[in-house]
Amino acid sequence: MSIASGSLTTGLITAAIAAATLSGAGAATADVMVPLGGGSGIVLSNRAICSLTTIGYDNAGRLVGLTAGHCASEGTRVAAEINRGAGAIGTVAYSDNGRDLDYAVIEFDPARVVPTRTVGGTTIAGTAPAPGMGSQVCVNGRSTGYNCSINWGPFEDVSLSQVCSNHGDSGGPVTAGDRLIGMLQGGIVGYDNIPLDFPCTNPANPLHSPTFYRPIDDILTDINVAGRTGAGYHPV
Repeated sequence: MSIASGSLTTGLITAAIAAATLSGAGAATADVMVPLGGGSGIVLSNRAICSLTTIGYDNAGRLVGLTAGHCASEGTRVAAEINRGAGAIGTVAYSDNGRDLDYAVIEFDPARVVPTRTVGGTTIAGTAPAPGMGSQVCVNGRSTGYNCSINWGPFEDVSLSQVCSNHGDSGGPVTAGDRLIGMLQGGIVGYDNIPLDFPCTNPANPLHSPTFYRPIDDILTDINVAGRTGAGYHPV
C-alpha cells in the first residue's frame, strides 16, 4: 500500500502571513481568548495549515491538543486559523514526525484558549476503539469540513475509510457518534504499483481514493507509555 501522509497538508502560506500570525510582535493581543476544538484549523510557524484532532487536559492539568506529526516539528509555534491576529497560543511539545504513529502533541496557553468539544458537526465527548468494516465514521477538517462515509476497517497498521478530505485536513478528528476514534493522516495513492490517487473534491462524490487514519487508542497508548506531555489525556 502506498500512502501519502503529507497529501492532506497545505503548501506554504506566505512568509508575511506567518510572521504576522506567529511573531507576537504588535499583532498579538494578550486578552484575546480563542475557541478551539476537534476540527479547528491551526496555523503553524513552519507555514503549514492543518487541523486539530482534539483538545483537553493531561494528568498534569496541562491544556493539550493533538494533530498530525507531519504538520510540525517540536518547538513549532501554533496559532488559530480563526484568529491569526491573536498570535501564538501554543507550542508543539512533541512530534512523531517521520516515525510510525505520525502525531504531535501541542501544549496550549490556557489563558489564551477556550477549549470546546463541538466544532461544526463534530462533538467529542470521549474516545473509543476504531470500528470494523461497514461502520459509519465521520471526519471534520478545516478544508473539507464535516462529512461521513463507510469505514473499511483496519489495514496493516492504520484504518481506512471513504470519508472525503483534502489539503489542510491532516490531523482532523475521525469520530463515530460523539466518540473520537482516530486522527486523519493522509490518503491512499497506490497499492502494489497500482495507482489509486483520485483526490476527493466534493464530499457528495464517493468516487475517490480512500483516506487513512491512525486509531486514537494507539496514539494515546504511546503518549502514556512514554509519560510525555499529554499523558493521561482526556477531552474536555
